[in-house]
Amino acid sequence: MPDDGTNAAVDIITCDACPVLCRIREGRTGACDRYGNVKGALTRMDPFVVTQKVAEKDGQLVAFGSEQWDGSMIKGAPVFVTGIGSGTTYPDYKPAPFIIASEHEGIDMITVVSEGIFSYCGFKVKIDTDRFIGPETASVRVDGEKIGHVTTIEYGSQMLSLGGVHHLTGGSKREGKVTCDTMLRLGDGNPVEMSVDGGVTLTVEAGKPPIIDGNLEERMRVGCGSATIGIFAKQWYGHADEVIVVDDHITGVLSEHQAGRFLGLEPAGIRVRGRKSTPGRYFRVAEPGTGWGGTDITDPLRIIESIDPKTAWSGLRLMMVSTTGEDAAYFVLDNNLKPVAVDMPAPLQVVVDRIGENCEPSLSTVLFMAGAGGSLRAGVTENPVRLTHSVKAALTRVTCGGAPVYVWPGGGITFMVDVTTLPQGAFGSVPTPAIVAPIEFTLRLEDYGAMGGHLDAVRRVEEIADTDRLKSIRWHDTAPWPGAPLAGVGEGS
Repeated sequence: MPDDGTNAAVDIITCDACPVLCRIREGRTGACDRYGNVKGALTRMDPFVVTQKVAEKDGQLVAFGSEQWDGSMIKGAPVFVTGIGSGTTYPDYKPAPFIIASEHEGIDMITVVSEGIFSYCGFKVKIDTDRFIGPETASVRVDGEKIGHVTTIEYGSQMLSLGGVHHLTGGSKREGKVTCDTMLRLGDGNPVEMSVDGGVTLTVEAGKPPIIDGNLEERMRVGCGSATIGIFAKQWYGHADEVIVVDDHITGVLSEHQAGRFLGLEPAGIRVRGRKSTPGRYFRVAEPGTGWGGTDITDPLRIIESIDPKTAWSGLRLMMVSTTGEDAAYFVLDNNLKPVAVDMPAPLQVVVDRIGENCEPSLSTVLFMAGAGGSLRAGVTENPVRLTHSVKAALTRVTCGGAPVYVWPGGGITFMVDVTTLPQGAFGSVPTPAIVAPIEFTLRLEDYGAMGGHLDAVRRVEEIADTDRLKSIRWHDTAPWPGAPLAGVGEGS
């Protein structure tokens, strides 16, 4: 007899939800733990998540009135069906698991819901710190395996690119497994400890301050050394003769800076190391590191190359400060024009504290990035390129677990989403290895028909209310309602 994927003698079924094709005995789950054999039927094991606009009273979620909300669907509350727990279109000859018709303010809408199996995906991690975490392009490792690399530094932030198809499938089996496990933990908002070749050990957790070499970061710098002078020059005036703002990128020297000249400060004759850019701005005064202003120094006087006796004078008041205000020192030149450390005057301490006040909290931001390829699009329409065109024309909204995404310009549907905006447990994995993530496409019914959508598979939103594993969560109201038409789209467009 032909193998139809079942074996009644031993109660085994073959799961076709991914290319692994697990054979699952009754009462067991496959390698991904997402699908199981329940009484001989292939069953998605996790809750199927919808989000609803529900009332709130005294901080408690309630159905309209005094009913307590138990997480079931609330009749009459607007519903958006997410891809979390929905199942997948794989193998890709079939429509998406849920194609839902609903109404928004009198407009008939369609939401196509699926869980995408993404090999071409990764995480972009923004770490708010001036600390040096490692050379650009240096490998990032977890448990000794390469899972990504350091990318370009942005203003006040270090950036990582983690995951991606080459680490998932292009290296050793262990590299792929560690990469996939790391991505899953990051997506679910769990802390991950990693190391950077030639750099630091750090712990990253979405929405939390990074831990660098065991130290919890607190502040994102107010600006580079030059910008800090531009902001605070007037507040230093009259209390210091020279201020040097130590920064790995651009160290600022007040008396040479345009801001100091505008205030009428006299040259102080203190020359700092590094390469002079424009007046009062110096590059590479020290090597990158975890010290003052993202440099490798702990003694700020190390960046002073010389003090000109023809210009400087005994009693000259010198303040040195970092771009976060976490490090600051005050000196007075003695009769030999050597800086002598003394207590910081109160007016200057006020400004140091203000620098810190103007620094935003240091955070780790984790963005999931993936490409929705042709096979996934086939679950939406028989002509997948029309979905791409519809997204580019702003006829179709793309969401991830209901959360708003940024769709990159250019070909394909490459999107990026902040993992902290998704419900907990939105991500999964399969052992190919690949990441599983929810994705939804929402558009007007008329536009869905025009693109050749699977109209014969459409169900009303009310029809899923009795789904056994349905879980309703409250919409967070911090983003546009995902079931609404895109703003600015006219009738019949």
